[in-house]
Amino acid sequence: MYIKKVDGPRAVNLEDGTVLSLADLPPRDTRRWVASRKAVVVQAVGAGLLSRKAALERYELSEEEFDLWAKAVETYGVDALKVTALQRYRQP
Repeated sequence: MYIKKVDGPRAVNLEDGTVLSLADLPPRDTRRWVASRKAVVVQAVGAGLLSRKAALERYELSEEEFDLWAKAVETYGVDALKVTALQRYRQP
């Protein structure tokens, strides 16, 4: 059995004690972004599992889109990433 060479860590420990690994990330070809998938990507970047640049390239995200996700999680939590809650958390 061969182990694929990967830049950076294969898994990281989060503040709540859970382990986040590369296998927990959404597939590269994800097109339907639900709140839980967005949150996992933001957590992975915050914990150092993925670099910001790698996440943007892997998921074909714009910097602005990722920044909106990160700010929403930081300010209001994961619920702010839900499409149905956008109006509640959007600033005028």
